[in-house]
Amino acid sequence: MKSQSAKLQVLYGICALAGIICTMYFNIHFIIEHGGFSLETFITENYVNNASGSISNDFLVILVVFLIWSFVEAKRIAMPYWWVYILLTFSVALAFSFPLFLLMRERHLGKSGELKTI
Repeated sequence: MKSQSAKLQVLYGICALAGIICTMYFNIHFIIEHGGFSLETFITENYVNNASGSISNDFLVILVVFLIWSFVEAKRIAMPYWWVYILLTFSVALAFSFPLFLLMRERHLGKSGELKTI
């Protein structure tokens, strides 16, 4: 039977893969629709109605919390290359970088012996 950590790693890996596929699908369509990428247009189109504005603000709060927590957590457990997740967050998607961070954190904890079973 797989350990709890191994199961989590698989789950986080699947979520990271889903995060990159699901977001890039729409990002590519956005780029095609607009003939390139414009950050101003991208942000403006996130607030076309109250529902999309709510989801956008929800995302922004989660983004800030992830960046703060991942920085603190990476320092706490001496996880290298924390800055890569910032780059991935803004160049790919939070839906990709967050589960990837959790996957790599789980692997790091397993290697460092800090992993505790639940």
